[in-house]
Amino acid sequence: MSLPWSPVSWRELVAAQQPDWPDELALELVLKQLATYPPLVFAGEARALTASLASVADGKAFLLQAGDCAESFDAFSADAIRDKLRLILQMAVILTYSSGVPVVKVGRIAGQFAKPRSSPTERVGEVDLPSFRGHMVNDMAPTADARMADPTRLLTAYHQASSTLNLLRAFTKGGFADLNRVHAWNQEFVASSRQGRRYEAIADGIERALRFMAACGINLDSEHQLHQVDFYTSHEALLLGYEEALTRQDSLTGDWYDCSAHLLWIGERTRALDGAHVGFLAGVANPLGCKLGPSATADEVIGLCEVLNPDKVPGRLTLVTRMGADAVEDRLRPLLRAVKGSGHPVVWACDPMHGNTFTSVGGRKTRHLDAVLAEITGFFAAHRAEGTFPGGVHVELTGDDVTECLGGAEEVLDAHLDQRYETMCDPRLNARQSLDLAFRLAELLRAA
Repeated sequence: MSLPWSPVSWRELVAAQQPDWPDELALELVLKQLATYPPLVFAGEARALTASLASVADGKAFLLQAGDCAESFDAFSADAIRDKLRLILQMAVILTYSSGVPVVKVGRIAGQFAKPRSSPTERVGEVDLPSFRGHMVNDMAPTADARMADPTRLLTAYHQASSTLNLLRAFTKGGFADLNRVHAWNQEFVASSRQGRRYEAIADGIERALRFMAACGINLDSEHQLHQVDFYTSHEALLLGYEEALTRQDSLTGDWYDCSAHLLWIGERTRALDGAHVGFLAGVANPLGCKLGPSATADEVIGLCEVLNPDKVPGRLTLVTRMGADAVEDRLRPLLRAVKGSGHPVVWACDPMHGNTFTSVGGRKTRHLDAVLAEITGFFAAHRAEGTFPGGVHVELTGDDVTECLGGAEEVLDAHLDQRYETMCDPRLNARQSLDLAFRLAELLRAA
């Protein structure tokens, strides 16, 4: 018989992608300190997100999960948080207005500080250094000291996540997300573009609709849905010591919740059924995600469903596929068929970014928007063929005017990449490219 689950159970399992901490005692002291800190999110909020995702699993809503590849300690500012939120709100408005489908908004934010790596070391010049694993672990400066894993960074990550959450709650509940401000969400460098003009047309339509409802005698001030939004946080639950330290038992239900974020996901590199990441997240009551690459088999996916959601709770599990534009239909359809046959009520989401990464002529890691859109199109086609619902997208983006991904209506070329290539890890869509994606996605969703 297996032992009852507890927040420390994962320590008996193989934990992939954990840093090589030079001082285990220092790490444990930091984790004990974190365990005394207040939760970042609350159990009731996580339950509300599960309920919203249950509507997605039932084909009655759509999931938009978006944000930074990896959050930075150095680029932390209120303006950056506001611009990221503003872009996600814009995309959600485009999707809802164009398709009539409610959008569940989840950010890769307030905790996305750690990244899995394909190798524990990398060659920098003539020296082998530990790989940069995100600001939660080490610094990206190419020196031995900077690359040493430092557990005090876990405390910095907690405090930055706390500040970010405070600001997000103020923005989403304090007037910034009011639909009367829909024009103000359009950033200056986007407004003059073709995408910006298309967005302004939607904003005009929303304003006319609000005026019409007011003229009909509807008291818009009393409709809180028009003035605030529900916005949730998520990150990859990579560093299990940190996740354990922020796990709390809910006083109402007795269930355990990982209070570092509303939704936690397991990455493609850490989804082993007998591994520590699956073992840990199986015991918390948060809604969960799991990334599935092109090597995922039907048996593996059914196994993950049975371990992570044995009670088949709608909204509990989101399967995020990252197949690549060329492989998505062929690789996805057998998985859709198997899960549908098993009766597991999952949310299917498409990560169109990670399977379409390549090195540009100039040597930069990049992605082309055409390939990103092609994978989303293939994702919808596979669901149409299997009679299942394409429930969402999971994208890496920024509200800044960066040049990291190629393509788009305001085309970014290979020669432009060095102008504003600012990501710490993977290339992100800029705001104009993100609106391109939202309009294409709205067309597909409307057809579906």
